[in-house]
Amino acid sequence: MITEQAKLFIKEHSAEALALLKTLAQIPSPSNHEEKRMEFCRKWLEDMGAGTVYTDSALNTVYALGVTENNPVIVFMAHTDVVFPDTSPLPWKEENGRLCCPGVGDDTANLVCLLMAAKYVTQSGLNPKDGAGILFVCNSGEEGLGNLKGSRKVCSDYAGRIRAFYSFDGRLDEVISRAVGSHRFLVTAKTQGGHSYGDFGRDNAIEKLANVIRDIYAVKVPEEGKTTYNVGTISGGTSVNTIAQEAHMLCEFRSDTRTGLAYMEEQFRKIFDRPDISVQLVGERPCENLSPEAEKIRETMLRETEARMQAVTGKTCSRESGSTDCNIPLSLGIPAVCFGSYYGDGAHTREEYVEKDSLSMGYEVTLDTVLSYFEQKRS
Repeated sequence: MITEQAKLFIKEHSAEALALLKTLAQIPSPSNHEEKRMEFCRKWLEDMGAGTVYTDSALNTVYALGVTENNPVIVFMAHTDVVFPDTSPLPWKEENGRLCCPGVGDDTANLVCLLMAAKYVTQSGLNPKDGAGILFVCNSGEEGLGNLKGSRKVCSDYAGRIRAFYSFDGRLDEVISRAVGSHRFLVTAKTQGGHSYGDFGRDNAIEKLANVIRDIYAVKVPEEGKTTYNVGTISGGTSVNTIAQEAHMLCEFRSDTRTGLAYMEEQFRKIFDRPDISVQLVGERPCENLSPEAEKIRETMLRETEARMQAVTGKTCSRESGSTDCNIPLSLGIPAVCFGSYYGDGAHTREEYVEKDSLSMGYEVTLDTVLSYFEQKRS
């Protein structure tokens, strides 16, 4: 149960947290170009009194608290990237109790929770429990073709030391209980091309790509678990009277089971095996691979998270499958849980919004989770 002192901190710092959310949400941060938010978070952490703060080659900002050369660590993470390619400030507005901005919920509101929790434990002088260290990570590369690069980097840098892993991502009404793996491909078709009338009959790159798409959408997915596929973008050609020389598409398959991923990999490999088609793997997210012992620890973490969320919101949250930063630790056998800290809607659209009144609940759930790994000072 969260302490009264922590509740008071949330109340007294609500205006600061809101201002932080408004500032961060407007900083552009497309996947693989998170430099501006990375630097903002580094400076913010240093200014509020954090000790060891560093940025790494994956564009993560990491605040290491109580971390030695070889002690076990607990990871708390929220991602800085958004799905939008904007390089100019993102548009912000407030109306009817809603905070509106592309990426404001996914994942900026959760990122603010992480930062404010880090501020509370730092300025309260709290120490991690049981000799463990704590990593507060403002991480990169969760969205799209970021390919979980930030999570991969942290799990690599602290290999063999991570005891538990939390990703703050999503809303207050759900926890992610299964990791959805995926493979993503850039598929290119090339042909000789030519004039649509004078060279009629030559192979058309767009037509070749269309045949690939037709075969993808004829695949029957396995019944076990949930497996999906999608063609997300397609481009190519020169003009209406040109036989296309080149065409491209981005496509993927996903599954929440390892057998489902393996099955889809075989189906896609067969479909891609044809002349004039080249394929580049541009993203690969693994499924979970937990031992029975790690699964028990993860189940305990899930139940504790659900209890905290229900205690604060008065509502029962659902368990969902999802592709998150937790995919990497879960694939390495590390117990990991992903949950969110706000009510809102419109994620991955420019109409995204967060309910302003839900923010304090999110701060409480997040801070309560973080404090469970800290020793509490006696009054």
